[in-house]
Amino acid sequence: MENKKTFTFIDLFAGLGGFHLALKRLGGVCRFAVEWKEPLQNLYEDNFGIRPLGDITKIPLDIIPDHDVLTAGFPCQPFSKAGEQLGFECTKQGGLFFNVVEILKHKKPKFFILENVPNLLKHDDGKTWIKIQQLLGKDGLGYNIDATKLSPHHFGIPQIRERIYIVGSLLPLDDFKWPEALNIETSIDSILDNNPIDAKSLSPQVIDCLNVWSKFLELCPPDIEIPSFPLWSMEWGATYPFENETPYARKMRLGINGLKGFRASHGCKIGLRRSMEDRWMALPSHARTEEFEFPKWKKNFIRQNRKFYNDNKNWIDEWLPDILRFPSSLQKLEWNVHGEERNIWNYVLQFRASGVRVKRRTTAPSLIAMTDTQVPIIAWQRRYMTPHECAKLQCLDELNKLPESPTQAFQALGNAVNSKVVEWVANALLSTSLDESYNNHLNFLEDRCISYN
Repeated sequence: MENKKTFTFIDLFAGLGGFHLALKRLGGVCRFAVEWKEPLQNLYEDNFGIRPLGDITKIPLDIIPDHDVLTAGFPCQPFSKAGEQLGFECTKQGGLFFNVVEILKHKKPKFFILENVPNLLKHDDGKTWIKIQQLLGKDGLGYNIDATKLSPHHFGIPQIRERIYIVGSLLPLDDFKWPEALNIETSIDSILDNNPIDAKSLSPQVIDCLNVWSKFLELCPPDIEIPSFPLWSMEWGATYPFENETPYARKMRLGINGLKGFRASHGCKIGLRRSMEDRWMALPSHARTEEFEFPKWKKNFIRQNRKFYNDNKNWIDEWLPDILRFPSSLQKLEWNVHGEERNIWNYVLQFRASGVRVKRRTTAPSLIAMTDTQVPIIAWQRRYMTPHECAKLQCLDELNKLPESPTQAFQALGNAVNSKVVEWVANALLSTSLDESYNNHLNFLEDRCISYN
């Protein structure tokens, strides 16, 4: 099958329709779609003229039409590092992959394209990926399968958002080659709108917090390198146990009074005058986990932060009380612009549970199913990115409609697939020549005014 010819596809877990846009550009005709959220069903119908069905677990296999290509960005939360990683054991979402397997088994399309988070390959020590290969491969449904990690920034789109793509074919994949990365410099300026009227301004608390971190950068002596590990200011001055015993383990062994005399943070002793709950809550949130030993990565971060503080407390101590008045997540900083000017207002920022993330203007942070507070910040314009700009990052700005609520739009865009990356993968799968797609993509980049310098 060549991508110039019409082919049919179905769109499972359709969301905003990233797969639909991509395959439509290649000549595909969508014959069936599934999306369980009613607002997204309505939106999909408005944008594509097809009403998706709802719960995939309740759809009779016999009503699904024949098709050439099955596409599915099946739920990633069970496999994501950010979640509980319950995988197929996640009763709410993990088992939905098996519904995809049943449709493949019943309809036997020539090809399939699946998308998920990169951790899928390593989940459960690789057992999940082995299970997927057993189910779909030659000893299962008979597909020739391949998988790789791709990110939009590999193709000139200013977003680092690595995802695993899995392709399957009833035909041999001998001539199949994954699309190769284009060595093109990217800039987030290429997708920003000029003074968008719907951009959300930064709140006073956000501005206050960023100004405090800006002061930290000013105070840091030029000969002191800002660490590459996340800065956890609540650890600066803390003395609670962490190497061989966690606070939880000590509390279980000796009671809450076993933490008496330790400092939870700078100037914050865990004293008996506080209530038991207050003494426990004085600890940083990452120290209150119910585990008898911290994982290696957490021990490393705590150890590195305490050493950094001890080496630099002569200039940190005066500044430290200002940051400790903020919520825990705002007391952390990820400085990912080493070697650049120490001016926090020059960069792209994002508030995550892991802290205030500072990134170069070459790319946007990975879009996630965001709350309003996690939307990337264009610091030099003192504003958040707009839904339309985030749609550009996902190459979904061709859609006639996005969710009306910014909150719903950001959540949907964070869950979406990047339609341009999907197009390249689909083109590689459905044809042996990339020439036409390559030229089309270069035109796409030129239209976006992405800098080649």
